[in-house]
Amino acid sequence: MANTTSGTATFDKTFAIDEIIEEAYERIGMQGVSGNQLRAARRSLNIMFQEWGNRGLHYWEVANNSITLVADQATYTMFRSTADGTSSTTAIYGVDDILEASYRNSNVDTPLTKIARSAYQALSNKTATGVPSQYFVQRLIDRVTITLYLTPGSSEAGKFINYYYVKRIQDVGDYTNATDVPYRFVPCMCSGLAFYLAQKFKPQMVQQMKMLYEDELQRALSEDGSPSSTYISPKVYYPEA
Repeated sequence: MANTTSGTATFDKTFAIDEIIEEAYERIGMQGVSGNQLRAARRSLNIMFQEWGNRGLHYWEVANNSITLVADQATYTMFRSTADGTSSTTAIYGVDDILEASYRNSNVDTPLTKIARSAYQALSNKTATGVPSQYFVQRLIDRVTITLYLTPGSSEAGKFINYYYVKRIQDVGDYTNATDVPYRFVPCMCSGLAFYLAQKFKPQMVQQMKMLYEDELQRALSEDGSPSSTYISPKVYYPEA
């Protein structure tokens, strides 16, 4: 009887795209796929990751960074990729949203209030300078911008905006790549791709695959919850088959 374990816990990072695709096709009774079927599956996996972004299912991508303030500059930009432009913050690309921010002076943080576009538009003097107390986030196709109010003046130059942001899930890429997904979401990723592929190749299995997908998704969401008293609650919706 075998009594030796692997000693590793890296399956999620060695589970390549081609194996994920193979697993999903097997779940709808298709084997030995190639050509257009492989391309269709990779495309569907990328689309599903975009759907997860809409659901708010990418909070493993939350990270922290800071912006160095420039006198008389209210807006700072984070581009989707280096091909789109140069971000205002060092090496920060692919930002999806800014969750919270604070004004940092001598390692003391003062929280800023996130406001909607309409509230920012209603501000009468957007060029007024001083210590920022509010910020407005605009999410565009190729960039995300953060606009501060008040606009930093000469006294605020060199100080920082410390912020938490959420990145987009990385594209699938080559078939030999791993995915940008934590191990908790591997089961629902396979079930979700099977659901997407059933819509294309096995319509009679769509309802069954949808139920399995949503069931796996709920388990992943439950496991991904924070034990703290306050946490970010992902947005969840259930698409029609």
